[in-house]
Amino acid sequence: MKVKVVSILIIILSTGSSENDLYLDFCGTWRHGKGSLSLSVNLSPGCDGLSISANKTSLSIDGQITAQCRHSDVVSLEQYGLGSQEDSYFCLYWEPLLDQLKLQVAGKNLTLCWPASIRGSCCTDLAHGNNTPYASYGIFNGSVRNDQLSDKIMTAYKFNGEHTDCKKLCDQLNQGSTQVNMVEDPLAPGYVKHPCARSSEVVMKKDFRGFNVTSPAAKGEPAEPLITVHIPPALKQAAKNTSKVAFSFFKNNSLFQDGLEKVKILNDVVEINVENEIIADLPEPIRIGFHHDVVPQLEPRPVCHLLVLTSITSLGCAVSVISCIALIIFLCKKSKRSKEQSTPIHLGLAISLALLNLLFFFTGVLANVEESVCTWVGAALHYTLLSSFAWMGIEVFHTFWLVYMVFSPFPKPYVWNLLGFVLPAVPVFILLRIGDVYGVREVLPCDDLHNPYLMCGMTITKHKALLAHYFTNITVRVILVFSGPVMLFLVYREKRTRNVWKQHRVAFLTTWSLSCLFGIIWCLDFLDSEFALFVSCIFSSFEGFTLMLSLCIVKWIQKEAGGQHMPQEES
Repeated sequence: MKVKVVSILIIILSTGSSENDLYLDFCGTWRHGKGSLSLSVNLSPGCDGLSISANKTSLSIDGQITAQCRHSDVVSLEQYGLGSQEDSYFCLYWEPLLDQLKLQVAGKNLTLCWPASIRGSCCTDLAHGNNTPYASYGIFNGSVRNDQLSDKIMTAYKFNGEHTDCKKLCDQLNQGSTQVNMVEDPLAPGYVKHPCARSSEVVMKKDFRGFNVTSPAAKGEPAEPLITVHIPPALKQAAKNTSKVAFSFFKNNSLFQDGLEKVKILNDVVEINVENEIIADLPEPIRIGFHHDVVPQLEPRPVCHLLVLTSITSLGCAVSVISCIALIIFLCKKSKRSKEQSTPIHLGLAISLALLNLLFFFTGVLANVEESVCTWVGAALHYTLLSSFAWMGIEVFHTFWLVYMVFSPFPKPYVWNLLGFVLPAVPVFILLRIGDVYGVREVLPCDDLHNPYLMCGMTITKHKALLAHYFTNITVRVILVFSGPVMLFLVYREKRTRNVWKQHRVAFLTTWSLSCLFGIIWCLDFLDSEFALFVSCIFSSFEGFTLMLSLCIVKWIQKEAGGQHMPQEES
């Protein structure tokens, strides 16, 4: 068993190390003195290693890692503005396949070895060597690819390399190896063709009528070409001095990321070159097609029986608005005669539901007016919805308070008004500042996908709006769904232990009805069935009417019970 484990470990290690660490990306901060500074360069062919050292006045790059480049020089750094401060950040980039070495210091790029065509072996796998002594001046916070080597001030960092077959590196590069990453500046002087580019050539004869070129498939790639280039016949007429067109296909897009800050190349790269010709103003364009996976889009799901559901919603909203207005009038008159602490809470919920149903009733009409109008209507709809959720939660918490906090002072009405009317405006205001969240929303009927129903609200087909929908609406809904049953269970357990069931049965019925109204019915929105859709539509649109009906039933029960009230209901 031990032998098997060891053999498996050796296989895993050998497989993981089969790919080469192609390039060197070293960065650090040079601690130097103020005054005249210089850069000392001494580079020659070989693969004995690279040394990056520094002292009070000089930064040195010394080593044998190149294939052809020989460079020995001392450069003054005063022209780059160094010397006014004691610390200077720098980075050194080594590209073995191009035999290129670049130094970036003080925001300036210095090419120490220009790109060149190489064959045979490359110096790769530059690994950190032995540590050097600490000093007052030198390099600190040295790192390779953002992995810190030391936070101490070192006099030098040494790297040892290994000879590697360049063809082997190109195979890794074309297969998209995650450990092969390079940077190339195609606009740099002395630019040469990359040795790992997969190339092809087309000869345009006299009767040239256009041609399609496809990228060669590398090992492990699908048979379908990733890049297709169509050369029009007009190119033959424009190219007067030559008849050859060269194509280069680059698999690794990191070759062209240097200098790009706001954009990033996501696909393969193709280069088209007509030798010694500058082609412009072609009557027919060169078409380049990049094969990629289908990009998923957020599409609204068609709704069946949309006309029936719309009719139910319109009727329910109208009935709810009328019910809420009647309830508001009743509660306002009641608040003058009685000081029941639940009256302001019922009143706040009735107001928020009245506004919600009123806006929802006219949303189909307002969606056809103007985009800017629909943006504000959608924001107002979202606010009234969150306000309704808040007052539903306040109703649940109010009942819980009456049962568990019998001897605790009840919060003032302005506290509930802040939570129910002011707090929901905060996320809506933030989303309005972000923008592109509210607007016209399309609802597609199953029987006519080309004639959508327009309404105002959150445009959840966009990622920002969908994320806001989940963080606000869905989160609050889940809390309401679970708070109702949990509160109901706690109230039932409390009353059963006190053995005062008959005395407080009105309070229990109120708790039960409100928990069902403000929590459980929202569970239906999470069920994917036509029956649940119809039931949810009926309960949601007639919610204002249900609120008025439940409060009337509770009032009637209290009257039949001889004026029974909930604990602490009278101040």
